[in-house]
Amino acid sequence: MAAPDVRSATRERGSATDIAGVVVLSGCAVWSLISAAGREARPEGVLLAVFAVAAGYACGRICGTLLPVAAASAAALAALGLAIASRQGVPGAIAGTPIQPGHTGAAAALLVLGAGAACCAASAARPAALRLALRMLALAVACTALALGSVAGCAAALGILLCSLAAVRMRHRTVALVGLAVATGLVVATSWGVAEDTLPDGLTVSLQGQLTQNRVDLWRDAISLAKDDPVRGVGPDRFGKLSTTAQQSLGSDGKPHSASLQQAAEQGVVGVALLGAAFGWMLYGLWRSPRSTPVVLSAGAALTALAVLASVGNALSFTPVTAGAGLLAGLATAHTAGGGSAERGTRTARWPDAAADSRTL
Repeated sequence: MAAPDVRSATRERGSATDIAGVVVLSGCAVWSLISAAGREARPEGVLLAVFAVAAGYACGRICGTLLPVAAASAAALAALGLAIASRQGVPGAIAGTPIQPGHTGAAAALLVLGAGAACCAASAARPAALRLALRMLALAVACTALALGSVAGCAAALGILLCSLAAVRMRHRTVALVGLAVATGLVVATSWGVAEDTLPDGLTVSLQGQLTQNRVDLWRDAISLAKDDPVRGVGPDRFGKLSTTAQQSLGSDGKPHSASLQQAAEQGVVGVALLGAAFGWMLYGLWRSPRSTPVVLSAGAALTALAVLASVGNALSFTPVTAGAGLLAGLATAHTAGGGSAERGTRTARWPDAAADSRTL
């Protein structure tokens, strides 16, 4: 009777995660329509992003159940190929638009997702030679980021690889996932502090030198627009039309280059809350995942790195990135062919599941 009980508990955890995802993603879609009502707004971009996340998550759950290692490896190679191709414009972006500076951020985001997928595959693989090969793939992704001129992407990919290696000896995933959430919150709070000019002068000057004055001005325009209508915002895809900095910037893509600030300006405080809920849902799904802790934390590190990049760029404006985030989350929360017990069964002594972790804490 132990095996049926384990499978039943696994299905219950998966159902709770799926229900939470449906509620959050539906809320994002509905609120974008509410925010756009009665205005010359275009909620299509938000709806496409929501659909991409949902489709990627469903695909990841299915492929991760059938072929966990092969699917994650294929996802890593696909992300690497898309990132290399993004030098000529990100595949899946709006056709006919010129190459924008934000495409570099999208390439870095794809490489981060590729490194995360490679580390997930390595953590799930059993042969030592295959694990080493997949770790080397993650290292190759980091080198590719450096070759493409993305220092941030290279640093993020290396960080994901190191987190994946460290996760091998971690017994509890809760503390690590909470740490990743806190790190993301600190980055978001810092970006808002720069926009509001509430940070110490020395820190503000240092950050402005790294972010460029143009980006800081875009953030301040976003804060100003958010204050005009803090509940509904100005409407989806209207920032570029209402931001003075965006209108005066040569080759501007009409984005504030910060996901949270864009949500605040275009969809108000509710939009920001829904964006945070979407990230929280992914971390919640990882916490309840039947997969091993190294797989979970590898995906969590990649999603956190993506959230950090999205806090200072417009990576989430590209469909391949949002679909890839959903795919990675689906792969890391998929049930194995044995209902999740097979993978944990070989590692129970070292990596307790989320239920045991929560009982311990």
